[in-house]
Amino acid sequence: MKNKLLCALVVVMMVVAVFGASPVKAAAYGASFTTSITYQNVGADTATVSLEFYAEGSGTPIIIARPDLEPMAGTSIFVGSLGELAPGFKGSAVMVSNQPLVATLVQVPAPASGVKVRPLSNGFTGGSDYILVPTALRNTFNANTIISVQNVDSVAADFQLVFVPVSGSNIVVETLDVPAYATRYYDLAQMPVFTGPFNGSVQVFAFKAGTTNPGSAVASAMELRTNATGASAFEGTNDFATTVYMPSALCLFNGVQTSSYAVQNTTDASVTVSVNYDSGVVDGPYTLAPGAKRSFNACDGGNAAGYIGSAVIEASGDVVAMGKVFGGGLSTAFLGFTSGASKVALPYVRWTTAHWYDGTRQRAFIAIQNVGADLPAGAVTVKYYDKAGVLVGTDTLGAIPSGAKVNSNAGNIGAAEFGYYTDGTFGGSAIVEGPAGSALAVIVRIQTRVGSTSVAEDYSGIAIQ
Repeated sequence: MKNKLLCALVVVMMVVAVFGASPVKAAAYGASFTTSITYQNVGADTATVSLEFYAEGSGTPIIIARPDLEPMAGTSIFVGSLGELAPGFKGSAVMVSNQPLVATLVQVPAPASGVKVRPLSNGFTGGSDYILVPTALRNTFNANTIISVQNVDSVAADFQLVFVPVSGSNIVVETLDVPAYATRYYDLAQMPVFTGPFNGSVQVFAFKAGTTNPGSAVASAMELRTNATGASAFEGTNDFATTVYMPSALCLFNGVQTSSYAVQNTTDASVTVSVNYDSGVVDGPYTLAPGAKRSFNACDGGNAAGYIGSAVIEASGDVVAMGKVFGGGLSTAFLGFTSGASKVALPYVRWTTAHWYDGTRQRAFIAIQNVGADLPAGAVTVKYYDKAGVLVGTDTLGAIPSGAKVNSNAGNIGAAEFGYYTDGTFGGSAIVEGPAGSALAVIVRIQTRVGSTSVAEDYSGIAIQ
């Protein structure tokens, strides 16, 4: 049986024009990015792996075989190094294997861009005919959003994107006859349908081409600053519920880092939404119109400066949510969780000691929120694996009460360098595991030192139970 992993945002040297941008100051929007696909074999046997690349709008695959991968092993493929792909390639990919894989897409900026952060988003194991993108911007908050939508059906698809502003009328964009497994990009700053700034959310509908029958698609988004080097990425989702868990919540942590949440109503009726912080602060309730979003700031509602914790979003109807952290060089993004899992894969984990201050290597900080019943000390472990799938060490965690959050990193197992090797190769991953029936929500922050501060991006752990 072949397992397919879908990569909706694969960009090689993507260059976009910037309207009205000053050439004096570096900006993420207008920079070039090249994708590195970091993936892990979470099956029980050796994985045979190949990749099918599809240029934007093309249904013809470019097939590239990859080396076998042992169980729990993780590796990366830098797409810009593949001679089979033409310079400037922009499109999507499908990973095919005889074992289940998980993957994170790392968007590596061109050195000349001045951008240091690496936007992160996850691959997909399946699609949906209805996808939510909780936030999208055009020339708003000094940022632009680029959305990629991949047809993951075996036949051509029609896409309908409904842009729902915070205020004003919806804007509808249709794209017809997208080939199987191909992707379309929507750069809000370049779309003539917009006549001014946009701040809102997006509903994506997929149909089998020429019909009203449900299709199947996945989506990802990049949010890029127009006046600075901040950049982040996140997945579109159809995982909605009345309760959404946010493992990270900050209010002026270290004096500068603050969380914000974009909450989108997925229903065709108005809903009320509140954010409940583990500090006891409740922000809300507020009313959201159908398809609309509301933004929340963790400093609103009474959280004190220095607060660090987690939050739970409660709504009267189904919603989706994504989180951001900004300040102190950070510009991160992650999706909220509607449930937890007892076993969670983290395909991209790194740690450095010797090369932290020179900014050439990264550190991964793992936040684990217990969204189930109380867990005693020793019940949850984080197992760190090298590129060959060999267990390097286990971080056994203390008690985690219901709703609480704990942290882990490879330094906890005594690793001075993790995921980096003397031959210049890379590869390190982890598995977070609790007892059967437990519910864990995990996000990973990949942080890079830049001068006297740091830049970082987040990705969500991937349930594998």
